[in-house]
Parts: sequence; structure tokens; C-alpha cells
Amino acid sequence: MKSSEIQKTLSSLSSSFRWLSVTIVALVLLIMFFMFQMTLSEVMPNQTVISTENKPILAMPDTNFTHLWQAPADWRLMQVDAETKKKIQYGEQLIAHTAEYLGPNGSVKIISNGMNCQNCHLDAGRKAWGNNYGAVEATYPKFRARSGKIENQVKRVNDCFERSLNGNTLDSNSREMQSILAYIKWLGSDVPKKKIPRGAGIFKVPMLSRASDPANGKLVYEAKCQTCHQANGAGVLAENTKAYTYPPLWGKHSYNTGAGLFRISNLAGYVKYNMPLGVNYDSPQLSNEEAWDVAAFINSMPRPEKDLSNDWPDVASKPFDHPFGPYTDPFTEEQHKFGPYKAIKDWHKSHDKKKNQLNKTPIASL
Repeated sequence: MKSSEIQKTLSSLSSSFRWLSVTIVALVLLIMFFMFQMTLSEVMPNQTVISTENKPILAMPDTNFTHLWQAPADWRLMQVDAETKKKIQYGEQLIAHTAEYLGPNGSVKIISNGMNCQNCHLDAGRKAWGNNYGAVEATYPKFRARSGKIENQVKRVNDCFERSLNGNTLDSNSREMQSILAYIKWLGSDVPKKKIPRGAGIFKVPMLSRASDPANGKLVYEAKCQTCHQANGAGVLAENTKAYTYPPLWGKHSYNTGAGLFRISNLAGYVKYNMPLGVNYDSPQLSNEEAWDVAAFINSMPRPEKDLSNDWPDVASKPFDHPFGPYTDPFTEEQHKFGPYKAIKDWHKSHDKKKNQLNKTPIASL
């Protein structure tokens, strides 16, 4: 073969190789692009994909679950003086193991029902959306419509002892009260005054368009709750008989009718993002409907009663789901307890607006 023909052949092969290389690179890039698109289309926790004409659109995460309040890290206790550190640590123990110190067989005093504060304020009041103490120090003292007075932190703690723990109050100057206050103050030390951080308290679950159904809630309870809290709702008492491994949800050792969790909206939000035990806000097991219904079932069961005659001196300020009359609206106790609530809230919005307008009307024009 002549030299010119060899060069021509080599040139042709080189050109073919270049085109083959370009084709392979293009195919690799195309495959990577499709893999990237598939990754984007996957639904991550707290994300949803909405399909419009078969075109997936990625929805952003629910911002209610981002940048949530966090309790101060334990290592920061090294920055406080020794006496304050002792109070904070003892206060945490009192919150986590209340019954061992202040329960029916308590080592310090007998003033409560055997439940721990931690049963309602999870992880000793540290858990986001777990009915935590993140906003307490920042928002108290404050006016509370339930008492019709300005309340301080001492009153707030003792309310829990009288209602959720169905017991008696602590002396404001006692070592136990001062330690609980020190711990709550420590948890809220990063929260600016008058601010409520995201993730504080209990998440507000959207209301149903129907009444909550205790009968359906019983089925949810049997499937999701009774393994720990037992079929009779009595919980499981620890071997030392001083506290509960799993707290009672009704019966004589549970919270009474004046407790915050006796409002179904509060209990629904609490169980939605915390129960069954181990559930977190980013991995709930219950639907909104199941949360409302199981809350209705639990709060329809017998429990200790509290004298509420001094609560809500301004009757009009009662919450929409306060289960005991009298009311200023025309709705029944049953509807206030179980719902549906929209009609109640709409009625109050309309009448409150008229009331405010009337209050702004000059007397001379009446």
C-alpha cells in the first residue's frame, strides 16, 4: 500500500475515533442528566410531588419543620456557676422522674398522681413539638385568660401539678420549685424575650371538616397505643412502683379534666408528631384524622374531675374546644368538645368583629 493511502486510512480512522469519543461522552452526559432528574423526583421527608399533566413538580419541605428550637447543649453547663448548675440538674431530674421525688411513693413529698412531667413534656421538655418548655421563660409572666390574671412561672408550674399531675402545689420557695424554675430558665436561655420559637409547644394539626369520632379513635388506640398504655388505659407501672414506664391515659392516676391535654386539639397535635413512642415530627405514623379521632377517644374516657368554677372569668374567652359550658355562642358542649369546629370559630370571628366595631363607635352616635 502506498504511503499516501496509508495516511488517508489513518486519517479516516482518527476521524471515526473522534466521533465515537464525542458520541460516548454525549451518552454519558445524557445518562447523568436523567439520573439527576430521577433523583429530584424522589419524595424526601416532608416533601410532596404534585403531578400536573404527568409532569412532576417538586414541592419544598414544609417550613414548619425547619430551623426548630433546640435546647442548650449539656456542655454549656460548664459555663454557669456551681450552685446554678446543681439547681438545673436537679430540676431536670424532677421533670424527668417527678414521681420518684413527688409521687404517691415519692422520696421528698407526696403531692402527685404518679405520672412524670416528662410524660406530657417529652425528653424532659426538650423535644421540638413535644410540648417543650422552649418559650416559657421568654413569655412569662403573662396574662392568661383561663385565670383572668397575669401569671408567673411559679403559677404555670403549679398549674401542671394541680391539673396534669392531679395533685397539689409546690411551695414557691422550696428547693424543688426553685430547681424546676432554674431548669426551665436554662432551656429558654437562647430565646429572646416575648418571642415564641418555631417548634415550641404543640403543633397545631389542621381541623377536620367533621366531628372527631371516638369510635374510630378506639380502633386507632387498639392498633397503635394499647401495647404500651394497655387496653384499660392504665399504663404500665415500673418495678419500683414509684413511677410509670408507660403513663395512664385515663383512670384515677391520669391527668384530670382541667389539664391542657384534655382539650382535644392539644392532644391531637401531641399524638400526631410524638406517638407511638419514638415517632418524630418528620416521620409521623398517624394521619390527621387518626390523631383527632384517637384524641377524642382518650378524652372521652373517665378520669379525675377538677373544679373549674374559677376558670375563664370572661366566658367569651374560652377556646373553641373547651368542653364545658357556659358559652357565649349557641353551640353545644358536645360540639365544643368533638367538633366540627369551623362553625364555632366562624361565629366568634363574626361576632368579635361586630363587638370591636361597636366598641369603637362614638357614644354620641348611639
